[in-house]
Amino acid sequence: MINKPTGEKKSHSISFYIVMTAALFIFIHTFSLLAPIFLSFLLVLLISLAVNPVINWMRDRKGGRNLPTGLLAVGLVLVLGLTSWAFFGPMKSSVVSISKTLPEYWQRLQKPLIKIEQQSVIFEEKLQAEVSSEIAKDESDLEIQQVKPKKKKKEPVPPTPPKEVDTLRTNLRTMIMGALGSFTEVAFNGAQILLVLVTVFFGVIFMLMNPRPIFASILTLFPEYHHDKVVTILRRIGKFVPTWAGATMMGMIAIGVLVFLLMWPIFGFKDALVLGLIALVLEAIPFMGPLLSAVPALLLAFGKGGLTPLWVVLIYLAIQAFENNVITPYIMARRMKLHAVAVIFSMLLCIAAFGVLGVLLAAPMVAVVTILHDELYRKQFLPTTTDADLDHLAAVALHEVEVVIK
Repeated sequence: MINKPTGEKKSHSISFYIVMTAALFIFIHTFSLLAPIFLSFLLVLLISLAVNPVINWMRDRKGGRNLPTGLLAVGLVLVLGLTSWAFFGPMKSSVVSISKTLPEYWQRLQKPLIKIEQQSVIFEEKLQAEVSSEIAKDESDLEIQQVKPKKKKKEPVPPTPPKEVDTLRTNLRTMIMGALGSFTEVAFNGAQILLVLVTVFFGVIFMLMNPRPIFASILTLFPEYHHDKVVTILRRIGKFVPTWAGATMMGMIAIGVLVFLLMWPIFGFKDALVLGLIALVLEAIPFMGPLLSAVPALLLAFGKGGLTPLWVVLIYLAIQAFENNVITPYIMARRMKLHAVAVIFSMLLCIAAFGVLGVLLAAPMVAVVTILHDELYRKQFLPTTTDADLDHLAAVALHEVEVVIK
């Protein structure tokens, strides 16, 4: 790249800083409205960078980007369509089975609750009678001790009726009705997520066809004398994202196949295939994916009844242990070199900023922050400090290594 003379840097006027402050203030106060837009754009960039090496490889053989992008889009639509079709069939039959047995479960649950309520009422009436008799006796003793010319016999104080309290059944019914009432909010969030996913899908398709204008627009946001640094950062991010996508895909396939094989003897081939696909997709969510994928399996298990729910819980706990001890350290950590604590905090931050789908940005955000730190801070302020030096200093700070005083 030919470096052009930049000349003297112009100082900004006060009005420039006022405008920038006002723009920042407006951005902060409207972020909740703009969050879905930023999330969609970040997901488009992320997925496009992840798939770009495959498109480039196919472009060199087919002579363009349009045909590989079209093939990729058709393949993705077919996979999503088949997965949805396979998912809703078994889950529908399971929900119907559960709805038929739900009144029986509710009746069995109410019997011990009614027994507890009746025992509590009898105990409360007995306690009130004892308290009333003790109060009457104390008042009688007090009148005998006081000498008066005329004694006026007081009428016994009738026991105060117990206040109407919420019963266990009432509280349980209220909780269930509250959960049903929140379905409208869940449906609204689901519609918003669906809109984001559709936007991301078409955004990725169009960006893969011609990504250069987008990256050229990103470069226009920075001064010309920083373009080399920006290109270096973009190249490092573009190199990391396919690595992250490959490691994530390997983990998704491993968990999906494992769930399929372990669920096959319990639910049969078709249901096990659906559960494997669900586990494969949800594995993209760090740490929470296997737990979320257990929900459909538990629905199917309750539909079958017996000890099936217990076996399903034990199997998914074993899968979670396998992921934590094999997949995470040997597949994810070696390829991406991201600390688990950093990913967890990034996941919480992304969820708070962008909602549920923000969890997909957790690991890439940690990598992007690390790359920015290396290129913008470490090379300038820590030019000679190596990773080994930092590791040694950390060991000294943790009292793992004795400090030798010269």
